[in-house]
Amino acid sequence: MEIKLDDLTGPEIAALIGEHLHSMTLHSPPESIHALDLTKLQQPNITFWTAWEEGELLGCGAIKELDAEHGEIKSMKTASNHVRKGVAKRLLKHIMAEAKLRGYKRLSLETGSMEAFEPAKKLYASMGFEYCGPFADYMEDPYSVFMMKEL
Repeated sequence: MEIKLDDLTGPEIAALIGEHLHSMTLHSPPESIHALDLTKLQQPNITFWTAWEEGELLGCGAIKELDAEHGEIKSMKTASNHVRKGVAKRLLKHIMAEAKLRGYKRLSLETGSMEAFEPAKKLYASMGFEYCGPFADYMEDPYSVFMMKEL
């Protein structure tokens, strides 16, 4: 598996982000969806990676710099035909390593509270993330859970 920086211009990543955004609408009301579209992911404070194998897109993930010591994990998504193959874990390890290189003291994330998000919450917990309250501009929301890891 090769993880590389992505400029979000390829058709494969556009399709995967589109799938990600659509899946959010199946589980959350519009006001509780915090996933970013392609334009918002291209902001200067966001670094985006994709995972590939033999020319096939396996998944993606990003880090948003909240400040010099705090990053937020965004847009973690595994392609549907590669779920449960370790793609998300490899991407998460890559993002955590990058956060440490940048000197961040903590990483935070928001994910859904519903059953569909259980695998994600289990992955984050297995990597040392703990439940916490809202951070940055987030507010308490029954459709969201917040997690954080000190680095």
